[in-house]
Amino acid sequence: MMNSVSVKTHRSFFEWFKYKWTSEPLFSTAIALIIMIILQTLVLGFDYDSVGSWFQSWINNWINILRNNAGVGIIALGMTFVIMTGGIDLAVGSTLVASGAFTMILLDTGTKGILGSLGITGFSAFVITIMVVLLFGYLLGLLIGVTITRGNVPPFIATLGAMMIFRSVTQHFMQGYNPKIPMEFLQIASFKIGNYMIMPIIYWAVIAYILYYVSKRTTFGRHIIAVGSNGRAAKLSGVNVEKVKLRVYALMGILVSIAAIIQVSRIGSMDFSNAGRGMEMDAIAAAVVGGTSMMGGRGFILGTMYGMLIIAVMNNLLNLFGVPPFLREAFKGIIVIAAVLLQRKEKTS
Repeated sequence: MMNSVSVKTHRSFFEWFKYKWTSEPLFSTAIALIIMIILQTLVLGFDYDSVGSWFQSWINNWINILRNNAGVGIIALGMTFVIMTGGIDLAVGSTLVASGAFTMILLDTGTKGILGSLGITGFSAFVITIMVVLLFGYLLGLLIGVTITRGNVPPFIATLGAMMIFRSVTQHFMQGYNPKIPMEFLQIASFKIGNYMIMPIIYWAVIAYILYYVSKRTTFGRHIIAVGSNGRAAKLSGVNVEKVKLRVYALMGILVSIAAIIQVSRIGSMDFSNAGRGMEMDAIAAAVVGGTSMMGGRGFILGTMYGMLIIAVMNNLLNLFGVPPFLREAFKGIIVIAAVLLQRKEKTS
């Protein structure tokens, strides 16, 4: 009797787990993240003088992972909205470079600095720079959105073209130019709270909460889902499909500009040739792993956070294992393909 009860309990638990795994992307992503956290903990080891020193090392490692991935994490949140509309944005890395270059030109303390030449320095210069760069990102995103909606250019082609244009133009104007950033500006990302430089993590968390609220509690969030699910039906029901897409790509531009400001304030400079390269793939991978459907109509801000953490921990583990950098991209590709295959399985089940 006891055996039959235990078998039935085991079977019911297995069926429950299988149902949750195949029908709820957040559940499967959370389980995968837990497994990655356990692996990360095991790889770090336990050879420490005390539990306190082990815990301190564990905390430091996680702060480094989160801080290093906060920028791409913010971009991944915007990519979630873009993919939910059935689109894609391959230009985020180049937009980041363009926004970063514009930030440095505005703040440059040398003779070529725009604000400095106007006699604007200090806190006022920082506020103006941030506002102008956010507007700049908004306009770049809006330009992409207009190309897609008014020009009827497929998102893949429009953003691929923008990717090449933004980076090449930035490199052209920034060649031989080495702007100097005020040290005070670095505090935007380097300000310490309890001996930890966690400001980028805080920015990421705040933006994630805002976008989570937008996706769940606002008309704009519902319209994004409607446009991605069935654009024609959404249009017939009164949704301005073009306006929704324009807003999504403009929002993407703003988020990339925020990431650019954070990166400049963290490092104090930017490699205009290589900065942001591959960032679009990390952002797409985080969104897809987090349950966002590449077909549009479904996405989870929380899931994207999970997905970004999975990829961040995976990168850290591959680094600890000494896996060559070129092969690390292969692991990301495997994860993305597996996530898409899982989504197809969910639809057929």
